[in-house]
Amino acid sequence: MSCLVGLTEWRLPASGVEAVRLAADAGADGVQLDLGGPGRGEWIDAPGRIDAIRAEASARRVRLLALAGNHFNDVGPGADPLVVRRLLERLLDAALALGVPLVFVPSFRRGAIHGPAEFAATVRVLRWAGGQAQQRGLVLANENVLPAEQARRLVEEVGSPAFRLVLDTFNPVAAGLPVDALVAALGDLLADQVHLKDGPPDRGPSPLLGAGAGRVDDTLDALREHGVPVRALVLENDYRDHDGARLAADLAWARRRSARFTSAEAGR
Repeated sequence: MSCLVGLTEWRLPASGVEAVRLAADAGADGVQLDLGGPGRGEWIDAPGRIDAIRAEASARRVRLLALAGNHFNDVGPGADPLVVRRLLERLLDAALALGVPLVFVPSFRRGAIHGPAEFAATVRVLRWAGGQAQQRGLVLANENVLPAEQARRLVEEVGSPAFRLVLDTFNPVAAGLPVDALVAALGDLLADQVHLKDGPPDRGPSPLLGAGAGRVDDTLDALREHGVPVRALVLENDYRDHDGARLAADLAWARRRSARFTSAEAGR
C-alpha cells in the first residue's frame, strides 16, 4: 500500500477540529498537529480540545500523524531548564493523549544550533526527552539544518533508541545543504514522516510542489534509492491564504509520488 499523504496544521487557515475537517475535505489522509502556545494559537491540551480532535479525526477518517512543538523555536534549549522540561512533558503527554506515534522538536530561530554551546544544550534537552518519549512509547524527533556529520553526532550523543531526525525537503536547501546527500548519509536515522516544501515558507505563497527551487523529486528519488521507510509525505507549503486550488494541486502531486513508497504502517 502506498504511503500516506498529510498536511501540517500550522500551514493551514484553520486549527484543531477545523484543521481536521479541512484535511478531510481536501482529501488528505492525515494531519500533523501543533502544540500551540503564545503567538501560535490555542494550546492543544486546553480542556476538551484533544477529545474533540480525536473524535473528529475518527469520524472523518483522518489520521493524526504527529505532534510538533513549534513553540520550542520561541523558547530554545538554553532557556530555564525547568521551563523547558515542563514544556517537553506537556508536548509528550499531549502526543500520548492524541494517540500519535511521532512527536518532534524543531531547532530554528531561538532553538537554532549555531555552535558548540547550542549543540550541547540541544543534546542535553533531547537526551532527557528521549528517555521520556521511550517511556511513553513515542518516537521523538528533531528537525534541524545541521550538516550530515553533525546531525549523526547529535543522534549519537542523544543516545536514545526512540530518537530520529525529521527530513524537510527545503530547509536544508535554504541552508546550502544538498538534501539527496543528507538522505544518503542519514537514511538510517530519519523519521518515517517527511515534510514536503518547495520554497521559503515566509515569502508569500509557496511555489507548487515540483515547481520551486527545492528539487523535491531528487530528494524523493534518494529516499527510495536508499530504502528509507516513508510512512507519510506531509505537505508543509503554506496554504494559509485559503488557496484551495494550490492545495489540491500539491496534494495530487504528492499522491502521485507516494506510490513510490510502500508502508505496512499505512494500512493500520
